[in-house]
Amino acid sequence: MARGSPSGRGQEQHGYEQAEQAAAYICSRSFAPRVAITLGSGLDEVVGRLQEQVRIPYKQIPYFPGTTVQGHGGTLHLGHWKNLPVAILEGRVHCYEGHAPSSVVFPVRVLALAGAQTFIFTCAAGGIAPQSRAGGFMVFSDHLHLQGVNPLVGVHDPRWGAQFVDLTEAYDPGLRRVAWNAARKLCVPCFEGVYASLLGPTYETPAEIRALKGMGADAVGMSTVPEVMAARQLKRRVLAIATISNRAAGLAGKPLSHEEVLIAGRTASRYLADLLDEILPRLGKEK
Repeated sequence: MARGSPSGRGQEQHGYEQAEQAAAYICSRSFAPRVAITLGSGLDEVVGRLQEQVRIPYKQIPYFPGTTVQGHGGTLHLGHWKNLPVAILEGRVHCYEGHAPSSVVFPVRVLALAGAQTFIFTCAAGGIAPQSRAGGFMVFSDHLHLQGVNPLVGVHDPRWGAQFVDLTEAYDPGLRRVAWNAARKLCVPCFEGVYASLLGPTYETPAEIRALKGMGADAVGMSTVPEVMAARQLKRRVLAIATISNRAAGLAGKPLSHEEVLIAGRTASRYLADLLDEILPRLGKEK
């Protein structure tokens, strides 16, 4: 059976039948996740909070795309977080790696078919808003999709949901309140804002950051939004949280680097785990 791998990405097939096979492989472990969490760069400490863990390398899951970026481990973790069945994707793939948009969102679609009803996406982002500081968090209130590619483009398969997806409330208001209240309780620096998703892999120029600020962006990164689109097409609830790894280009006073992103992610990972400790038990109870 075909397996995902970093090589031969142009030949990847990531349609509904492939997702069904991958979901069946996960469910064969006698596990049906209720919540799926995607971890961004350097945020791998979160997986330590799972109990009764089962670890599955992506390369073992049928058709799963392989990660190639440092800080994205490429392992699916299945377990319980305070009695809640949770699947954690330790690492994601990106369009800038050469993956097709359908490959980027494939893990989301697989976990939805496996049973996940709520998706929590995390990522590293450059801060644009004045209140953004390295090590803090931003809860997505909305986004600007500027990658130039859309995972829903192509011949429509109605099994994924509607072809024309409403994104007026892409980020669930109830979940956003839960996250905000959790951050306030823990005294964790956090604000709500708009995330701009660009293709990458180059960081933005100072001129681009000024333009993004004028468009209403509060943080910028190279991921997450395609996955949100796929989850919303399947009518799953979405919460997205960015770790502010650095101030964006022209605002930091120094060159940007992926190493800086990883260091900030590792530092913030424990605080993100504490946030999730507060958020997960309240899923379905928010008002």
